[in-house]
Amino acid sequence: MTVLDTRTLNRATLARQYLLDRADTPTRDAVAHLCGMQAQRPQEPFIGLWSRLRAFKPDELDDALTGREVVRTHLMRRTVHLVTADDALAWRARHDMMLRQRVLATYRSELADIDLDELATAGWAVVADRRPRSMAELVQTLHDRWPTPPRRALGELLVAALIPLAQLPPRGLWHNTAGVRNLPLATWLGRDIDPPSPDATDPTGQQLVRRYLAAYGPAATADIRSWCGLAGLPAAVETVREELVTFRDERGRQLLDLPDAPRPHPDTPAPVRFLPAFDNAILGYHDRSRIIDDAHLGLSVAGLRAVLVDGRVSATWTVHDNRLAITPLRPLSTTDQEAVHAEGQALTTFLDEDIDHVHIEATNG
Repeated sequence: MTVLDTRTLNRATLARQYLLDRADTPTRDAVAHLCGMQAQRPQEPFIGLWSRLRAFKPDELDDALTGREVVRTHLMRRTVHLVTADDALAWRARHDMMLRQRVLATYRSELADIDLDELATAGWAVVADRRPRSMAELVQTLHDRWPTPPRRALGELLVAALIPLAQLPPRGLWHNTAGVRNLPLATWLGRDIDPPSPDATDPTGQQLVRRYLAAYGPAATADIRSWCGLAGLPAAVETVREELVTFRDERGRQLLDLPDAPRPHPDTPAPVRFLPAFDNAILGYHDRSRIIDDAHLGLSVAGLRAVLVDGRVSATWTVHDNRLAITPLRPLSTTDQEAVHAEGQALTTFLDEDIDHVHIEATNG
């Protein structure tokens, strides 16, 4: 079985994530190809799309959100994701059990005595009036019946698990700081959520596997689980396995892939790219060694924005006091520093935040 080294996997990831060469893909189609974008920080998807799409304009994503082509909702890993309306409706039921389990694992003792079906029924009765509500407002309507659980725990159980909700614009629009107001997904999108499939071969899971590999492969089954949070995909993987090609990585893991997906030569040049916080190009794997060193894994989990140099996380970046500050994680060559500075300058123009200086911090060694 062919062994793919770390650099080869890196270039495959960059190509499929539109980070090797910016794409001309429309915004909605890019979000679909990426299987959604992690978006608990509402402005970050704009940066992620700017780094991936040629001539991306923020109003393209604004229009997709207000036009209900894309939507913000809890999905993969129980995090807020920006996904297409079609994917939200197709995938939500398949994620339902995982979402419940993750909320209950976080608030095990606080929610121990809650009858989930009773709470879900009561919550649905409240949102049936089609009035957008914050989580706090939803919990307040139910507080008399469930006065004991902490409001945060009860709220997260409702909005992240029991009731499939969309976070409505202006939340998530460019340079907008609006709070979260929710409506049921089906109400907002005007279409029903696809029901769970009784087919034991898990057709929705099959779609998730194929779509994940198109955007992230080659990858192991552990990577797929880590990305979506779903443990129960073995039937889907086995059903599609005959369609796939297999490799091994340098750690001996078996990797699955679509036969015709791009796997560029490992020496393919990789341009500097600025990534937003919680970008799935980093977080979408169990083994993230293809793009980030083990010593720096905590940076992405903590929500620091990253800079890719030669395809790997090599710096972090922040905006503060009208300055784009770049902190290298390793010494950068003069050529690399020039490339980082140039891409940083382009980023400041896109951000449109009156940034007047790009500064690369000094490194030790």
